[in-house]
Amino acid sequence: MSDASTAQMTVSDSTAITKLTEIWQELLGIDAIGIDQNYFDLGGDSSLAVHLFARIEKVFGVKLPLATLFEAPTIEELARLLSDQPSVSGWSPLVDIQPNGSRPPFFCIHGAGGNVLIYRDLARNLGPDQPFYGLQAQGLDGSCAPLATIEEMAALYAKEIRKFQPHGPYFIGGYCMGGNLAYEVACRLRAAGEEIALLALFDSMNWTDTPLPSIWSKMYYEVERLFFHGANYFRLDPDGKRKFFGEKVEALRNRLPVWRGMLLARLGNKQSTATSESVVLGNIWRANDHACFIYKPRPFPGVVTDFRPMRQYRMLDKSQMRWTQLAQGGEQVVMLPVYPAGMLVEPFVAHLAAALRRSIDAAIRNAQS
Repeated sequence: MSDASTAQMTVSDSTAITKLTEIWQELLGIDAIGIDQNYFDLGGDSSLAVHLFARIEKVFGVKLPLATLFEAPTIEELARLLSDQPSVSGWSPLVDIQPNGSRPPFFCIHGAGGNVLIYRDLARNLGPDQPFYGLQAQGLDGSCAPLATIEEMAALYAKEIRKFQPHGPYFIGGYCMGGNLAYEVACRLRAAGEEIALLALFDSMNWTDTPLPSIWSKMYYEVERLFFHGANYFRLDPDGKRKFFGEKVEALRNRLPVWRGMLLARLGNKQSTATSESVVLGNIWRANDHACFIYKPRPFPGVVTDFRPMRQYRMLDKSQMRWTQLAQGGEQVVMLPVYPAGMLVEPFVAHLAAALRRSIDAAIRNAQS
């Protein structure tokens, strides 16, 4: 940081930087952190972010959404945001993950976990000229309960998208449950007379009338999951193996506070702010899973672009769980060279980004013709 920049800092900025540095050092386990170092580059993830923002609320008395890390990923930027508290924006479903570029914005909706940190690598791989906006779940800030149905969530997200971009053509997508939400948002925008240039579903299923799996199906699913993780791992070179393993460790860490929160919610235990954050995540995940299972999608008067792994779990590999019968304009299947649970993970996310960019390019050409 330059001397000029240091001179411009206020006392409150300096105090915030000192406190934030202590918090980051403790949570990240790093003794020396520069105030201009990126949280994600230091190994931070959404799991640690839960504890980070719980500590920030306790120390500064300010409750911020996890997606603030897209806006302020360094100690310096976060300190200035906290020091100027009146300017700290309130919670919003719409998150500008990558706001730069002149191409049409792509709106990507959260999965079952509710937050949009999972899309950081996808947005980065799409390039600096592709605007990328996430839609995060209501209730992530703990101020209210999560919405209970796909229809309620989609109504909110469609409203937020139109507030940002009043008219189409729209480019919309989502991973797993986010695909169900993107589908319903697209249906609502089309019903309002708007054009959907691209509806991109990433490894997303139509759960309509799908029976709950038996105990044997669940056991077989877990065996398959281990196999697919291994198959993804052994497709990579040494550097790719290192990145993939790191991503999977991060994914496990991300799930731990959710599982803990689900358990604590059942026990009614809210002993600390960090515990409360875990309960919030657990409640959102449970509500979103339930919303997905009870959702009954209507036909979509357009094309659905379905991005799939090259193999699928046996319990999910059923024709009725695909979007073919609902997509009145047809279904375009894009098969990616990756097994399940690897689509958003480095280095495989580059394949998804390249395929998605080609689909966006084609949709732009079609919208202009």
